[in-house]
Amino acid sequence: MKMLPSLISMSLIVVFSAACSSLGGHHAKAVDNAALPSTVQVPDGYRQKLWSRGVGEITYACREKPDQKGSHGWVFVAPVATLYGSDHAVLGKYYAGPTWEGADGSKVTGKQAGVSAMGAENIPLQLVKTNPAGSGGIFGDIAYIQRLKTKGGIAPATTCNAASAGMEQKVAYEADYVYYVIR
Repeated sequence: MKMLPSLISMSLIVVFSAACSSLGGHHAKAVDNAALPSTVQVPDGYRQKLWSRGVGEITYACREKPDQKGSHGWVFVAPVATLYGSDHAVLGKYYAGPTWEGADGSKVTGKQAGVSAMGAENIPLQLVKTNPAGSGGIFGDIAYIQRLKTKGGIAPATTCNAASAGMEQKVAYEADYVYYVIR
């Protein structure tokens, strides 16, 4: 009969482990805001809720510069990325707006609040202030989003001139996205 308490204990451990794993692998990897450039630091009064790794592409178009007739340059069109949690499961997607959409259907949009260069080969770090969505779900209560540890995504190095005007190119990029809520 001593086996019964052991079975109960083992059952509780299995149930607890399953409950913890159902929370997903998107828990926040701690970010030291004080170590970041001030332009991308989240203000006091907010705490990290989630972390994801975005892997995708940024589309650029070769267009005439509005302020320099006859001169062309690569212009940002739109990003698209899949957002992965720390367990490598799909957490959602990121696309133009900017918009973050969870696999649960929740969404949040925002406006750039700050940027900081991340070297000549990478898109800049970014801080986004979100528009309150109140939609519930994984992104429903997000107030700020940081784009950190960027890799790639800069405008193409290929020629952009009158002959290539209208041409689009997709450039691979990766970045960490860190999500904050009110304390």
